[in-house]
Amino acid sequence: MAYDPGAIDATLAAAVGDEPALIAELRIAFVESAERALTAMTLATEVEEWRVAAWRLKGLAASFGAIRLMALVTKVAEGDPRDAEGLKTLRRAISRL
Repeated sequence: MAYDPGAIDATLAAAVGDEPALIAELRIAFVESAERALTAMTLATEVEEWRVAAWRLKGLAASFGAIRLMALVTKVAEGDPRDAEGLKTLRRAISRL
């Protein structure tokens, strides 16, 4: 599983303090951004587009302390851009966020 609630929650709490509403809002923004990056990977027609979108997703995961998602993105990004199974795995991981 690529979801690391402890790390994500700790990162958000460190950034905004004990503000549950703000943490929830930031989590939603994180998930929406991750979904957009994954869509960009899905729509990529060239290897370079694929990698740029993957790096964007990896950087986003790093910003939120989602270490397992970062590792998963790295693994998928090193593979074939048309790897439907890799994209499916990323989609599942993001849906669990």
